[in-house]
Amino acid sequence: MAGLDFINVLFNLVFSFWGGLTIVLIVILKTSVKFVPQNRAYIIERFGKYQGTLVGGLNFVIPFIDRIAYERTLKEQSIDVPSQSAITKDNIGLTVDGVLYLKVIEPSKASYGVEDYTYAVTQLAQTTMRSEIGKLDLDRTFEERDSLNVAIVNSINMAAEPWGVQVMRYEIKDITPPRSVLEAMERQMKAERDKRASILESEGERQAAINVAEGQKQSQVLAAEAQRAEQILNAEGEAKAIELVALAKAAAIRTIGESAVTPAGQKAIQLDLATLAIEAKRMIAKESTIVLMDDKSSGAGNTVAEAVAIVAAMNNSDAFKPGR
Repeated sequence: MAGLDFINVLFNLVFSFWGGLTIVLIVILKTSVKFVPQNRAYIIERFGKYQGTLVGGLNFVIPFIDRIAYERTLKEQSIDVPSQSAITKDNIGLTVDGVLYLKVIEPSKASYGVEDYTYAVTQLAQTTMRSEIGKLDLDRTFEERDSLNVAIVNSINMAAEPWGVQVMRYEIKDITPPRSVLEAMERQMKAERDKRASILESEGERQAAINVAEGQKQSQVLAAEAQRAEQILNAEGEAKAIELVALAKAAAIRTIGESAVTPAGQKAIQLDLATLAIEAKRMIAKESTIVLMDDKSSGAGNTVAEAVAIVAAMNNSDAFKPGR
């Protein structure tokens, strides 16, 4: 019976030994294995001295000797830069705030090179911003915001290189000048808008006057061309009418001349001349209140005889003979 108790005690001791050893091994394994998340870095110290940097993935350390002193994120961080006052080159006070984007490049320097790198970079950004704004006039401060951001980033990176951080970009959010300056700027902008409006209005009136003058000029030119064309047409019409009248008269004279050489034509001419002579004396008597004529000249027969004598004289004349 006593031997059985001894065996049980021995078995219990052995089991307890291996069980405790297993537990110790598990604890040691757990403390020696470190799983580092992506985009993070663990700073390892051994006996209080920097040993190395663990990056994302599976890593091993010496239990109870190595310890994680710092944890640093490798992601890009945004830091709000508080509002601060700055004075421009032309002595105008401004209130400026911005946002800073930085990233830890060397975790060991970010841990041992500076106590709090975010605070240090923020203070550096504020001082650099005041320095860069002091180099510019007020108008250029608003116009050259992009170049101002680039200058601030370059200055911060030069100073923050020992800290193991890099400023990716800096953006100025607001630039607030004093109330008096804002009112002056508003008056200036209003005056500039009024000036542009006046210029545009005058240009519009000038163009309208030019268009009216061009229209009147074109209208006068068209009217002159129309009048000239009308005169040409009228002249051509009159010339054509004169030509036609002349041809008609020539044809009539030729016809009369051809008929005058015949006996019947002679008689017709004598009759026509007698008629014209009688009509002439009648018109004289009608127009005048007193007409003095002798008895021989006042008779119709004498008038006809005179006409016949004129025709006979014409026939005997060489100028009226055929073939002349």
